[in-house]
Formats: sequence, structure tokens, C-alpha cells
Amino acid sequence: MIHRRRLIQLAAALALSPIYSASFALAPTRKAKRLVLIHGVDQQGKDPKALKSNWMGALNRGAQAAHLQVPTSIAVAFPFYGDQLGDFEKATTIPLTSEIHSRGSAKDDAYLQFQFDVAEEIRQRAGVTDDQINAEYGNNPEERGPLNWSWVQAILRAIDKHGGGINQRTLELFTRDVYLYCTLPGVHDAINRTVAAALTEEPTVIVAHSLGSVVAYSLLTTDTRKLHVPLLVTVGSPLGVRAIRDLYRPIRSPDPVGEWFNAYDPRDVVALYPLDNDNFPVQPPIDNYSKVKNHTDNHHGIDGYLDDPTVATHILDAIGS
Repeated sequence: MIHRRRLIQLAAALALSPIYSASFALAPTRKAKRLVLIHGVDQQGKDPKALKSNWMGALNRGAQAAHLQVPTSIAVAFPFYGDQLGDFEKATTIPLTSEIHSRGSAKDDAYLQFQFDVAEEIRQRAGVTDDQINAEYGNNPEERGPLNWSWVQAILRAIDKHGGGINQRTLELFTRDVYLYCTLPGVHDAINRTVAAALTEEPTVIVAHSLGSVVAYSLLTTDTRKLHVPLLVTVGSPLGVRAIRDLYRPIRSPDPVGEWFNAYDPRDVVALYPLDNDNFPVQPPIDNYSKVKNHTDNHHGIDGYLDDPTVATHILDAIGS
């Protein structure tokens, strides 16, 4: 099947030239022989070989459920930046919000504002009410607002209890890691270099999870090589959250990408905002799939995405045997 972006390119070519080769017009998009897997947050200190094996194990289960097989000839890369991100966390003075009081750490107003913006969007979409947040805040006389770490904590606790499965610490780690990557050039550039080293100009399918989808988007919109990505698959992506999306304005579809497929579980609070025309308007539009039933505890784990047969089928359809 010829991807939509390819069709647009062919149409433009035909409009400019009255004489063209029929064989060119009907030539299929080259199948990818390479697969690059881009992980998300909270991978510090883990074994990248074991993580890669877990990803491929989940994809194989999804393939089996769809009565397909992952080609043994496919080259798989797993660029690991977890320890890099961990080193940057240690080098910064930005604590988790829950540690500000116990550690006596100075709060970072820009980070608190970012975390509040993300948490506020998530809690609204998840249906967490003002009363539920107020119950967590209690009789605290301090003014409610984004720069009051106790108020931000109350929102996070309310999401933990009523938001659908993700716990408070995971959400704190997620927002801090995203903040570090998106706002500190040194962190952003170092991680992008690590992931970029796994990409070549050969046709490559990219699968990106959680923060990894932000990394993939950033890299694919800025890399100057002639990359060829017939399919970009994002799972559990937070790119539709306004506080994150607005850091990348003006947003656009990455030029190297033929098709963009975004899968999410509606119970995954990190990915509650689909990458549709309301939340991530690009052309050609992103294909959103909302029927994943992620079986992991927080509905956000990579296993529960890659072993979904529809997700696995989409990936395998773009890979050559």
C-alpha cells in the first residue's frame, strides 16, 4: 500500500510533469528492514539488552495473536538513554515535588508551573473533580496555585486515587523527566544524539513509547539527514498534552515519516489526549487507535501496547520479510 504522504508526493510530481513513467507512479513504498525502539521514562539503571528483549517479546505475542510472525531478518536497534537521563537528574537541583519538604530543597518555579499545567490537563481529562483535590489539600491555609508545591501535590494525589491507575510517584517521575528533556538544551541534545546514532537513511520503522514519542518527534523534525521512516508508531504518547505540545510550536508532521500511527488506552492518563485535529493538528493527519486494553498496572506499560494485535499488525505490515 502506498502511504498517504507518498500519494501526495506522486500527485505533486504528476501536476508538474505531463510525461511520467507508469512504473514510477505504481512503484510500491519500500518495506523497512530496520526497526528502532525508543523507550520512555524511569529506565535508569536497567539492562538495555533485557529491555530490548522485553519489547520484542511483547511484539512477538502481539504478532502471534494476529496470526503473524516477526521476520527474523529484521535489524532491531534499542537506543538506551535511561542512564544519561538519570545522570542529568542527579546533576540538577530539581527534586520530585514530594521531596521538596523532606529534603529541604529549593523549589524550581518553572518546573512547578510545568508540572501543574500537565497535572491540571490530565486531571480534567481523567474526570478528577475539584472536590477530590480539595479533599487531598485539606485545611491548608496557603493559596491554591501552581507555585504552591502542596497544591500541586494534592492534584497528583487525587489523580493517583481517582484518575485511573497511574500512581503519584510515576506521574512525578514522568513530568520531571519530560521537563528535563524538553526545557534543558544539554539534556535534549545529549539524548537526541544517542537516539540519532541508531538511525540511518535506510527505510526504518520507529516505535516510540511515552517520553520516547517526544524524543522521536523532536529528532525527526530536526535531523538534517535524508531519513526514510515508512511508519512511525507512538504508544502512550503525551504529545497531545498542551503543556508539552506547545514547547514544539509550530507543530508539523515530520518530513521523513510516511505514516504516523498513534495507539493509546483511554485509561492511560499520560495519553488521554489523542493526537487528533483538536490536540495535534498536522497534515497528513495522524491515525489514532483508541481500542488498546493495556493490561499493565498503570495501563501505560510498553508490554500492554506491543502485545496488542492491531498495534503489532500495523508494525509488521511496514516491515519486509
